[in-house]
Amino acid sequence: MKLIRLLLAERRWAFAGVVFLSLLSALLSVGVIAFVNQHMLQSADDVSGLLLQFAALLGLLLITATGARTALHMLGHQFVYRLRCKLVKQVLDTDIERLEVLNGSRIIAALSTDIRNVTIAFVHLPEMVYGLALSLAALAYLAALSLPLFTMTALWLGILLLAGGYLIGRINHYIRCVRENDDYLYGDYQSIIEGRKELALNRYRAQRLYEEEFERNAQAYRDHVTRADIYNGLAGNVANTMVLGLIGIIFYLALGLGWAEMSVATTYGLTILFLRTPLIGALAGMPALIAANVSLNKLESLALTPYRASFESISPAFSGCRRISLQGISYHYEHTGEQGFSVGPLDLTLERGELVFLIGGNGSGKSTLARLLTGLYRPQAGKLYVDGAEVSADDWQAYRHLFSSVFTDFHLFQRLLTGEGQDVPIEQVDHWLQRLGMQHKVRHSNGRLSDTRFSQGQRKRLALLMMMLEQRDFLVLDEWAADQDPQFRRFFYRQLLPELRIAGKSIVAITHDDHYFDGADRILKMDGGQLIELDGDERARVSVDAVRAISTA
Repeated sequence: MKLIRLLLAERRWAFAGVVFLSLLSALLSVGVIAFVNQHMLQSADDVSGLLLQFAALLGLLLITATGARTALHMLGHQFVYRLRCKLVKQVLDTDIERLEVLNGSRIIAALSTDIRNVTIAFVHLPEMVYGLALSLAALAYLAALSLPLFTMTALWLGILLLAGGYLIGRINHYIRCVRENDDYLYGDYQSIIEGRKELALNRYRAQRLYEEEFERNAQAYRDHVTRADIYNGLAGNVANTMVLGLIGIIFYLALGLGWAEMSVATTYGLTILFLRTPLIGALAGMPALIAANVSLNKLESLALTPYRASFESISPAFSGCRRISLQGISYHYEHTGEQGFSVGPLDLTLERGELVFLIGGNGSGKSTLARLLTGLYRPQAGKLYVDGAEVSADDWQAYRHLFSSVFTDFHLFQRLLTGEGQDVPIEQVDHWLQRLGMQHKVRHSNGRLSDTRFSQGQRKRLALLMMMLEQRDFLVLDEWAADQDPQFRRFFYRQLLPELRIAGKSIVAITHDDHYFDGADRILKMDGGQLIELDGDERARVSVDAVRAISTA
């Protein structure tokens, strides 16, 4: 089992200590039976002394059993804590291209379902470890009592293991199916939550989504988990029946065929009855262990960036940067079953203190270029230069830290931080809230915004606030003004962007607002994945009709 292998790899000695305590507890449990059989049932002398010894044995059993379970619970929950932290850190370290391929629903399923499955497995693991240890100790005791009876017991338990192996195989199959359905269901949940407005306006779409997608996946989940539980129940019942049947066989062999004395047969029966509950408890925990194994395989299949314990320090290699150059940059989207979209090869130079407008039709590659420029996407060909120095793989994070951005699919955090991850002075927050017209809409306290649930235009203003507080030198805005009212749009183009340019900021603004093109130092156009700079007569000929044609191409 992968769960046990990981435990051994990460906490070998701690797990060995738990196993030792479990074995000691199991030996004491068998010792209790042996003590009752050899002393309390066969001796009438010194009953008080025997009771004291029996009480001491029970006390020692209580201490070791409690210690074993407590240690395993602590070890398990520490393992789950580390697993959760490692997974989140891996997500943070993984490039955005991989995360976009995985889709948010798969990542959420991993962080919730898979972590929960591992947690549940550790809830059952003490029963399984104790059941296994007790079985081994009990079998050793039975072998010492009567080798012929032990041989028959071993054969009978071998048949039980074969039957159990088949049933556990079926359980494993259906639990894998259940986990696959989890991914589909999380995708349905995401569609229902993110598409709530569209579904509210079109109840027919809501009905089709519910009946043809969600309900179908929910039914498949129900069917698979039901079959897994049926096989699990069957495994428990088979084990219970065969263990009870073994007692009958033991007495028949002992009394009917004379294989052993009555006292030996009685001890055998008592030991097997004592073994029955922990053995069935261990079998009952198998589905949880199987589910954890399936979940660990799922986590591996995400192919996230290997875990690094610490956040790397950002090199100051590019501080004071004046120029960024992209030379021969290209990027290709891979799509199964269709020809992917390509951007480039393209060249672009961006100087400090210039305002660049980027225009182009839908799907022309504007947002991809913005992601390449900011380092969110790694180019598949070509090179990036900062002040003439090539950006290496080791400097990639430092390069990204040159930029702040507001993309169309931005996320709005409540925590206010500078570009260096420090708390922001209150005066700066108040200044920018006032400049952006949000001072009466939102409050801030202890470095956090009081609310982020506003209209899209207001949310974009708060995203711009975050950008300004980071104080980076290169800014990328992806159709930021599209959701602003005419008055604030004019403020954005005629006052804010020129002020930022005068302050030495470089701004790349993806826009279709042709009325303000005269304010740009340069106008770049993306067309079919290729970059064209409009200058001279070409720039003069850019008209309202031309831009509208581009935006609807």
